Amino acid sequence: MGARSSERQIKRADRWDPNAMNKRVQLILNGKAGGNDALQTAVARQRAIGHTIEVRVTLEKGDARRFVAEAGEVDLVIAAGGDGTLNEVVHGLMDLSTAARPAVGVVPLGTANDFATACGIPHDPEEALALCMEGKAAPIDIGKANEHWFLNAASIGFGAEITATTPPELKNLLGPVAYGVMGAILAMNVHHYRGTLSLPDREITGSGPVAIVGNGRQAGGGLEVTPRACVDDGLLDVLAVRDIPALALLTAARELQELSPDGEYINYWQTPWAEVHTEDAIPVNLDGEPVQFSSVRYEAVPSAIRLIVPPDCPLLSAQP
Repeated sequence: MGARSSERQIKRADRWDPNAMNKRVQLILNGKAGGNDALQTAVARQRAIGHTIEVRVTLEKGDARRFVAEAGEVDLVIAAGGDGTLNEVVHGLMDLSTAARPAVGVVPLGTANDFATACGIPHDPEEALALCMEGKAAPIDIGKANEHWFLNAASIGFGAEITATTPPELKNLLGPVAYGVMGAILAMNVHHYRGTLSLPDREITGSGPVAIVGNGRQAGGGLEVTPRACVDDGLLDVLAVRDIPALALLTAARELQELSPDGEYINYWQTPWAEVHTEDAIPVNLDGEPVQFSSVRYEAVPSAIRLIVPPDCPLLSAQP
């Protein structure tokens, strides 16, 4: 019985065929977008072609992760929602063995949709769903923060505060601009966190309001914070901004353009892992989900899942 189960898992990992008809798909829809008429129409059209699409709607935190566990043997799981929904789906996939993980597709329906945008995934629900059904699956990396997973980015300190404290009403009213508005408000009273950042070849001690650990490139509603990141290179991109005196703003601005590993105030590294240890617990935002750490190890897990991407996806270092 164990051998047959292993056989089924191996077939499941290898069987995604973008040209195959009658795919078995589970679409996990964020409940806040449950009335999206364009998506409903798109699903109906795909079913008419012959695909089997089960739609499950989330009502509370944890539903998307559970739905992945309950999906059974499907060819594809689609996350229809924002970065938070996709993050939950990724957690569900990582609960499964490597061989048992179906491919994952994205229909971006959130406020920011940072990861989908950086991947070049269409924002139109019908186009995005068509890509999910017809596109190719590329093996991509996943970021790990202690026992948590992230697909896009971990924002540490000030960057996390911006996302975590933006009221939902403000997001709905202003969309991605809301992050910038809240950032401007918080910038008047930034809390600086003192701690140590450790990388394979160096250790840095100091204080600063911002650090971004990126697997993808965008965070905070469209800000390209780790512009050199690729999701298939086995590396995380780290942008660190330390305490900048008023007289050093021009220097910091130049360093932000250069993105060197050796800047005085702003540093940029590409690394398989990074560790952060701080004197106090600091807020960290993982793909839109707020957590707190005083000690955390970030690492890249290579080729952890298979993602349906456009043929010219800018986040791939090697085309699928």
